[in-house]
Amino acid sequence: MVFDKLTQEIKVFQSHPRDMRVLLLTNMTFAWVLPIVEIFIGAYIMRKYEHEPDKAVYVAMFQLAQYVGIVFTSVGNGWLLKHVRVAHLYCCGILLSALSLMGMMLITDLTAEALVVLGVVMGAALGVFWTNRYLITLKATTDDNRNYFFGLESLGFTVGQIAVPLLVGALFASLDGSELMGVRLDVAMGYRIVTGIATLVALVACANTLRGNFPNPEAKRFFYLRFDLLWRKMLLLASLKGMVQGFLVTAPAILIMKFFGDEGALGLIQGVSGGLTAILVYVLGRVTKPKHRTWVFGAGLVLFLVGTVVNGLAFCAWGVIVFVLCKVIFQPLHDLAYFPIMMRTIDIVSRREQRDEYTYIMTHELGLFVGRAFGLLLFMALAFGVSEDFALMFALPIVAALQMLSLPLARNITKERE
Repeated sequence: MVFDKLTQEIKVFQSHPRDMRVLLLTNMTFAWVLPIVEIFIGAYIMRKYEHEPDKAVYVAMFQLAQYVGIVFTSVGNGWLLKHVRVAHLYCCGILLSALSLMGMMLITDLTAEALVVLGVVMGAALGVFWTNRYLITLKATTDDNRNYFFGLESLGFTVGQIAVPLLVGALFASLDGSELMGVRLDVAMGYRIVTGIATLVALVACANTLRGNFPNPEAKRFFYLRFDLLWRKMLLLASLKGMVQGFLVTAPAILIMKFFGDEGALGLIQGVSGGLTAILVYVLGRVTKPKHRTWVFGAGLVLFLVGTVVNGLAFCAWGVIVFVLCKVIFQPLHDLAYFPIMMRTIDIVSRREQRDEYTYIMTHELGLFVGRAFGLLLFMALAFGVSEDFALMFALPIVAALQMLSLPLARNITKERE
């Protein structure tokens, strides 16, 4: 029975266009690298600054520098698309993300200045990755199959978020204090091993990408200051999304390292909580239609708000577990609805305004950055102005409550007709 169901799902996958299948395989392969970038880099920085009183601020500082790098490359990428194949740029983003991570692990003296520079460099790599990923996805999918696309992709990312933290946590636990050929192994060596493996996986993802036939956008002007009202609403929605995005990466690592103290616990909690949502998101992607997107969107928003409030009120180990559980379920639910809404909006406004789709992908990154900067600066202001614990308790509920404004805005956007 299980075999028959699996065979049926494979047939559904094969029924979709070839370029869409190639892109899904690439993204699901790279899903084994992203958790290292998104989850363990915060723990790595916390470990490097473990003797500093405000070590969580360094994680937020790195994250903000990373988002600055993303904005710069989203603009530069528009010019590169006139001269370089989008598939090659996407591969460069994948490889540079892994290589910049490796470069960070090799630096022994990680000063605040070096941290900011590395954040910008890694953000530049991620900017090339995400902007070209959006563009390829927009071209390879339609509004009718995007729920399935993002449902299956979220399943792949969720499986990666389950397996990778567990495997990395187990590796760190086995290496710490052991010896190999007279060389004493520690967690720092573990990080180097993990980044080396991540680079190999990135190469496999790149090789698969080159199998696809992804067209470049037409070489048009892509920088504008005036936009249709619908796109201005979408930019506001992007800013609300960006407010919590920085916390999705930094907060779990900061809180788990604070209350549990090691990467093994970080991996276990992320992995177990991720297992509860993997199949759920895939099923939602298979059965839901475009009209259901705001319901999925709203469910994710409410769940995240509950997790942040519980963490803020309890501020203890079990509160962190509840928050991480809510966060891991919220993220794929939110993305399952958000990205199809964004891409349908781009389809509509690009036809209305007769502009290249990359215009909207680039400005979308600017909208995200406004929210990301607000969220992280709020955290740093509370940490410096009051205390790090105060910031961890109250910054999350504040941005989660503000993000609830996304629901009526998303409903208004989805009502728009072409």
